[in-house]
Amino acid sequence: MSVSNAGSKQPQSWFERQPKGGFYAALIWSLAALSFGYAFFHRVAPSVMVTDLMTEFAIGGAMLGVLSALYFYPYVLLQIPLGALLETVGARILLTLALCTAGAGSLAFGFADSLYMAYFGRILIGVGCGVGFLGSLALAARWFPPSRFGFLAGLTMFIGMGSGILAQGPLALFVGNFGWRTSLFMLGGFGFVLAAVIFLLVRNQPFNADSPVQPDGQRMPLLTLLKQAALSLEIWKIALVAATMSGPMLVLGALWGTPYMMQAYNLGRPEAAFLVSLLLLGWAIGAPTGGWLSDRLGKRRPILIFGSALVCLALALLIFLPGLPLAISVGLFILIGFAGGFMACCFALVREVIPARIVGGAIGIVNSLTVASGAVLQPLVGWMLDIQWQGQMEGAAPVYIASDYRTAFILVLASSLFGLYICWRLKEPEKSL
Repeated sequence: MSVSNAGSKQPQSWFERQPKGGFYAALIWSLAALSFGYAFFHRVAPSVMVTDLMTEFAIGGAMLGVLSALYFYPYVLLQIPLGALLETVGARILLTLALCTAGAGSLAFGFADSLYMAYFGRILIGVGCGVGFLGSLALAARWFPPSRFGFLAGLTMFIGMGSGILAQGPLALFVGNFGWRTSLFMLGGFGFVLAAVIFLLVRNQPFNADSPVQPDGQRMPLLTLLKQAALSLEIWKIALVAATMSGPMLVLGALWGTPYMMQAYNLGRPEAAFLVSLLLLGWAIGAPTGGWLSDRLGKRRPILIFGSALVCLALALLIFLPGLPLAISVGLFILIGFAGGFMACCFALVREVIPARIVGGAIGIVNSLTVASGAVLQPLVGWMLDIQWQGQMEGAAPVYIASDYRTAFILVLASSLFGLYICWRLKEPEKSL
């Protein structure tokens, strides 16, 4: 016996009438991806403010590493619950609130008259920037077919890396002309504007789309979802691979690469920042390329092994072959970014080997460890620099020589080698895509 649909709810607004995979779906995903670009701009920005911040707050490398990494600590802690909340509360509200928080943090950092006020602002920025990437993935999953998810995950990273490039050479020029505080004020204003646009235009899913509920019609309790995700060994293996492939980019591209290039090749800050930004350009190309290749091959693991191995090779050459010509060093930076971008496949792999009911929490764990690599490695590299420091100063800021940086980068190489080992132990889905 058939059941009549005469009484079913019909879409009323223009928003409700939009289908999956169309123009409106692309607009929604683009706004969420732009919020990740905003987050990544914040992530990378301190790399062109190193001397300014050391001088302003009279701190050394370890303390600067902590100041930069304070972005990552709340970001990391929030990823797992946010991954689950996106399945229940929805991306629209979370993105709006998060961007307002990041905007407020930008203003607080810009007005900081003490190191502790700068700490507070940087923490708020980290809190507010935690939703962008997960939100874009959640909306991509709702508004596009599964066959396009790997590519869209990579394309989201492309937008993030493009923002990171803007936070290198162009931001260095802006900071040189107008100061680091003014740049933070402008970032705060942009965050509030983007929050308003997302609140007005974004919808969590198409009209009458399947909602994230269990078969019995009841939503899985948040704590239950998080517990099930955290108990999966496969999730943690994927997360470790993502973290160790991202670590070199977060250390070199987001903080220590620019001062290293300045010392190693006697470059000015804008020139060094521009060259380091090419690492992010490599990532911007590598992330969608890796996602597209894995979509076409129907396999994620070989792409991750290949990318991880290339990262290890490029790092080893950069560290153990001092005196490389500038062009070769820049090429190695680009290779580190390009190959590291293949980690976008990790998010597609999660959707294929993890039960659908805990995918949100699982992606949160993976993204949490991805960013945690920066939270751990940035201050560790700064600590290693302080150990080797020979007492040279430039104004109120300590100066480290090129060999100090290369020695400190061995920590990054060690983590990447560990990630390569874990890659071989990943599980592929039982059937091809």
